[in-house]
Amino acid sequence: MLRWKIIIVVLVSIAFLFIIFNMLMGSTKFVTVKIGNATIKTELADTLPKQIKGLMFRKSLPEDEGMWFDFKNDGYPKIWMMNMSFPIDIVWINSDLEVVHIVKNAQPCGLKCESYGSAEKARYVLEVNANFTDLKGIKIGSVAELS
Repeated sequence: MLRWKIIIVVLVSIAFLFIIFNMLMGSTKFVTVKIGNATIKTELADTLPKQIKGLMFRKSLPEDEGMWFDFKNDGYPKIWMMNMSFPIDIVWINSDLEVVHIVKNAQPCGLKCESYGSAEKARYVLEVNANFTDLKGIKIGSVAELS
């Protein structure tokens, strides 16, 4: 009897946390980013839950799409590849919308993952498919435009 009560409490707690997490996620917003030779439709990750989830659990990313992280202030944001299914290029961009660092072909990992970061301060991070930065001429010093 006690065992069933514990199971019910655990299941209700998990459901409650799931509901709260989804409420914090908010609606999906998109930003168009022009950079290098590319125009990219990006999903906006502007809240902590969206930034934590990132591209986790997705099977793929359409060719000219990505995720745009807005950390609100310049700093040294770290990105990891936990629960990813495909490799990506990671682009750090400062408040002036200038590319300051790029990690190419970051590989997916399970639970024990390397964190990627920039030695230069950045406010934004752009995640796109692996090799996208080379194909579209995105390099350190490139300037992004948002719309």
